[in-house]
Amino acid sequence: MQQELRQRSRICTCEGEMSAPSRQIESMVWPSAQCRVQPYLGNASESIRMILHKKLLAREAAGQPIRVALIGAGKFGSMYLSQVPRTAGVHLVAIADLNPQAALVNLARVGWPAGMADAPTFDAAISSRRTWLTDDWRSVATDPRVDVVVECTGHPYAAVEHCLAAFANGKHVVNVTVEADAFCGPLLARKAAEAGVIYSLAFGDQPAMICDLVDWARTCGFPVVAAGRGHKWLPHFCESTPETVWGYYGLTPEQATRGGLNPKMFNSFLDGSKPSIESTAVSNATGLAVPSNGLLYPPASVEDIPYVTRPRSEGGVLEKKGMVEVISSLEADGRKIPYDIRMGVWVTVEAETEYIKHCFEEYNAHTDPTGRYFTLYKRWHLIGLEVGMSVASVALRGEPTGVAHAWNADVVATAKRDLAVGETLDGEGGYCVWGKLFPAEKSAATGGLPLGLAHGIKLLRPVKKGQSLCWADVALDTAAPAYKVRKEMEAMFAPAQARAAE
Repeated sequence: MQQELRQRSRICTCEGEMSAPSRQIESMVWPSAQCRVQPYLGNASESIRMILHKKLLAREAAGQPIRVALIGAGKFGSMYLSQVPRTAGVHLVAIADLNPQAALVNLARVGWPAGMADAPTFDAAISSRRTWLTDDWRSVATDPRVDVVVECTGHPYAAVEHCLAAFANGKHVVNVTVEADAFCGPLLARKAAEAGVIYSLAFGDQPAMICDLVDWARTCGFPVVAAGRGHKWLPHFCESTPETVWGYYGLTPEQATRGGLNPKMFNSFLDGSKPSIESTAVSNATGLAVPSNGLLYPPASVEDIPYVTRPRSEGGVLEKKGMVEVISSLEADGRKIPYDIRMGVWVTVEAETEYIKHCFEEYNAHTDPTGRYFTLYKRWHLIGLEVGMSVASVALRGEPTGVAHAWNADVVATAKRDLAVGETLDGEGGYCVWGKLFPAEKSAATGGLPLGLAHGIKLLRPVKKGQSLCWADVALDTAAPAYKVRKEMEAMFAPAQARAAE
């Protein structure tokens, strides 16, 4: 069955001329997404080199759309949902959410056509090109007719279970829940490969976009000096709670309510947990190193990124070349930096020869004062609006948009305040802990408690503010699938130094 599914997802997408049918492709199912330009689909000789959009159009014309199931229809999932009616060659056959009524509200909010999500069963959704809404994630993760599962719950425990079930049933997975990737991504990638499917980070989220920039640089022959994202950061933000987040974040409570924004989730960005989580995903996918004692958040405008992302020996902030870092959009005194990279991603590369330096100069590439270091950037990322790139890539090219290959970095739960025995940890973005980035070797040596497991567990020992937690500080359910997967990953991917010390 798995082999049959993989063959179905790789059907040749342009057999023969399809120009005539293509004129109505995007209006066949979703009336709001009619083609404005008649696309040229080419012929069979071009099939190997077709771009993703043409491949999608060809799948639509052939009546063989990519069948997608979404698990979790919150903010990120809703952003993806808003683009589905406008994307040819994709059939969102099912949405699984713990609260189907809330999912319906989100569908209305993003402008889904009336009646498109009222299929009474999975079979009805398949036959009528509509969507089935359910609270049973297992039914959508195991049905043989689904090609790609988009995991979008934001809950790392659940995400691990969802990913493993999808792999076991021959499905590619686009994992939006990067928290799960941060604490066991290398093993999830290994499990997917063993099942013959693709596991991928989600394009639109910054880790996959950083991976894309790193891949661009290396494919062009540039050594990567540093890569990362931007963030609004001041050191005291690590103490923020869901009650203080909107004031720090720059939104009013009314704006947050209008957008259906989750204060705990957004606080996980503000308090530094998400930047650490996403930097971990990038490090594990690209092999770039991470700072030895947490992200530095050097303040810089876009223009100044090549200045600060140099080794310390050359006037920058890096411990060495080849690192992940996050750029702050605020000066140390809180002043906003003009033309910042807060919502974007970047990569700094090095000119290894005088000729390349001269090329930078001749084409007005903005560099550091030496002319050797150049930064390419995207100033914005569009979150869930861009997930379709990952869905198309894994289904049509068999390629992930970022995937962990090794355990290089880890995110360790760190106390926001003094914590007492018996308190229950509430995970990233909550009132108890934030996530600090460490090299995997250091985390393994100290027994660091991964932030992804710091949910709903009680403290066995008091922990001082600013102290990173370890396994012995908490009472864990060792029978939980997420715990077992994490321990399996540590055994399989632990740094050589940590294994030697055992």
